[in-house]
Amino acid sequence: MPNLVLGPMLRYVGPSEATVWVETDTPCEVKVLLDGSSHRAPTFAVESHHYAIVRVTALEPGSSYEYAVKLDGEEVWPEMGYDFPAPTIRTNGPDGKLTVTFGSCRVSIPHEPPYTLRRGRFSPSGGVRGRRFERDALQILALKMGSEPRERWPDALVLLGDQIYADEVSMRCREFIRSRRDPKEPPGEEVADFEEYTRLYWESWQDPLIRWLLSTVPSVMIFDDHDVHDDWNISETWVRKMRSKFWWEERIVGAFMSYWIYQHLGNLSPEQLEEDDLFRRVREAKDPTRVLREFAYQADRNVALTRWCYHRDFGRVRLLMIDSRAERVLEEGNRSMLDDEEWAWIEDKVTGDFDHFLVGASLPLFLSPGLHHLEAASEAVCRGAWGCFAARLGESIRQTLDLEHWAAFHDSFENLVELLRSVAFGERSEGEPPASIVVLSGDVHHGYLAEISFGNGAQSPLYQTSGSPLRNPLSLPERISLGAGWTKLGELVGKTLARLAGVEEPPLRWRLMHEKPWFDNHLSTLELRGRQATLKVEKTIPEDAGEAQLYTLLEQRLA
Repeated sequence: MPNLVLGPMLRYVGPSEATVWVETDTPCEVKVLLDGSSHRAPTFAVESHHYAIVRVTALEPGSSYEYAVKLDGEEVWPEMGYDFPAPTIRTNGPDGKLTVTFGSCRVSIPHEPPYTLRRGRFSPSGGVRGRRFERDALQILALKMGSEPRERWPDALVLLGDQIYADEVSMRCREFIRSRRDPKEPPGEEVADFEEYTRLYWESWQDPLIRWLLSTVPSVMIFDDHDVHDDWNISETWVRKMRSKFWWEERIVGAFMSYWIYQHLGNLSPEQLEEDDLFRRVREAKDPTRVLREFAYQADRNVALTRWCYHRDFGRVRLLMIDSRAERVLEEGNRSMLDDEEWAWIEDKVTGDFDHFLVGASLPLFLSPGLHHLEAASEAVCRGAWGCFAARLGESIRQTLDLEHWAAFHDSFENLVELLRSVAFGERSEGEPPASIVVLSGDVHHGYLAEISFGNGAQSPLYQTSGSPLRNPLSLPERISLGAGWTKLGELVGKTLARLAGVEEPPLRWRLMHEKPWFDNHLSTLELRGRQATLKVEKTIPEDAGEAQLYTLLEQRLA
């Protein structure tokens, strides 16, 4: 009898359709049953793993459907002894109500002491084995939902990068690595190939609470560096260095293969899945692994061949997800977050009539002013603004300090700002411009809400909100250094360096809408009600500080 390895995961949900993703241990037919109807799909195999994504159709807008999953006719979900509310598909309705919960940066560490205690180290061994990470915000969200009516559940979960940590693996994954190869040989106790990536995803999503959460709240995802490797694609020099290592090719191929299966397929609508040539070839091929391996190799070598950006419409709310990691153009003097074709695609997607326009990207568009100017200066120095010796030193500093955000891709920063300005000034809509424009991001392991000012004439307010970490709090020295970027002194130092490097100031300003950023594990929620918008940020506390709850850090009306 086939069994579920992972899932079911509810991915796409629209007014009348949904998709459900599963991984099984043998080939089989997967059937999703709801309200007297059934929907089915055969599994496809990649290496020794079996997957299916089931298209569920003929749903009514604004309705709820409890569902079950069968494999070759045997019901496997909900499991025996299932102690959660029934997994449910809730379709988008015409009432203009939408609740979006988002966050990023989540390590796969046991949800028990000492790992759930106050941040810090409890062992000199180092690594994740000897660190405390406090409580997991996603797990507490699931606990909270279990005691609430469905009407209060999020309508979508947006995961903004670092769903897994390929370079900081869990204890059980370390044991798995040791059972396959000698960890004394590179890449050591980091992930080496597709098989080890599959173990990372299993570690991240197999917890019963997380599994239930992902079975009943539709999720959208995008990757960031730790899904592959710290500082992935930070610069042309970094890429050359990594490609010279004998183990890197298998690592990057496994990364793209697993990302396509575990994250990207579920980002696509049912129509996009039907039109996706790679998905068709993988399902029809005698050797799907070879097809996917060839694609993954090319995805790393030729960014023009792939598109990881996508969009989702929830009624009159558009979410545009931008890949700020895998499609970078890294040639010094011609650096760009995305190639020209992808920019043209994005420009098309910002046009339309929306009540709210959301932009999701793993990397913040607007950092603290001090860090923004420092990264802009870094790019100019690495390009040669202060000479060849300074450029080589600047490259070392760029990699050491992770100076790789939008500000370090100056032209891309200005291009995206100009697109958002055109939306804010009503140039992209025939009717009323959006009531709010909100940039959602993660990566930086601290959260904040910033208001961006274009000056007079803007008809839509623009905000940047960073939601990070879900579970990976920073040390005290790291908190102090990042917090300094929001101070007047930090801004002055950054501006001075940027000016000396010949970088012009951006034609807009931004400011925190609260006293200081927060560094706790937390998640953020946008509540959109017609043309009203409210941001709520809730933090966890370590297990030695009280019971598992979410505590409000911020509640701010945006529109």
